[in-house]
Amino acid sequence: MLTIWGRKTSSNVQALMWCVGELGLTYQRHDVGHRYGGNDTPAFLAMNPNGTIPVLVDGDRAPIWETGAILRYLASCYADPVFWPTEASARAQVDMWADWAKINVALEFTRPIFWRVVRTAPNDIDWSAVRKSVAKLAKVLDIAEARLAENDYLCGDALTLADIQFGHLLYRYFDIGIERPSHPALLNYYHRLTGRPAFCEHVMVSYEELRVV
Repeated sequence: MLTIWGRKTSSNVQALMWCVGELGLTYQRHDVGHRYGGNDTPAFLAMNPNGTIPVLVDGDRAPIWETGAILRYLASCYADPVFWPTEASARAQVDMWADWAKINVALEFTRPIFWRVVRTAPNDIDWSAVRKSVAKLAKVLDIAEARLAENDYLCGDALTLADIQFGHLLYRYFDIGIERPSHPALLNYYHRLTGRPAFCEHVMVSYEELRVV
């Protein structure tokens, strides 16, 4: 059984839990981080000296931290070759889009937009900066729009690890109170994701506890 440390309101934990749900794995998760604390204890730091979440332990194996590494581990151990191809060049395509999402989309959304809108007191929100960040993110999402206009998912007609890294960000992107440019293919893709039970359970999670009032 998997043991996971990390609060369900963490976007990185949500990516991990969505993957776990899609793969049908049994797990035990402990709320750690933010208001729950626990990530600065000697026991936790022995697993992850960075004090960050998520952390995963699979049975008696060594702890794994860094979301991307955890996802690739789970996919390598438990996924079918559609979700995580065994052939090197096909796997590289999935890995490429997964890294693209982690490096580009998450970087341009989480702190510049989500933190400014949700994790900032309403009177302190710099809406001019938010709009500039949304416009910058839109150029990245244009790439996804072109891709999704031709495919149901980032790497073809089936969900892969790349969609986990990309799609888990979209619930917050489409839910927070911002003006978004038109990306019809991206919106249709998001609607497909909301039809997946594991996405609904692990990604469409209230972030009210993160909000600054």
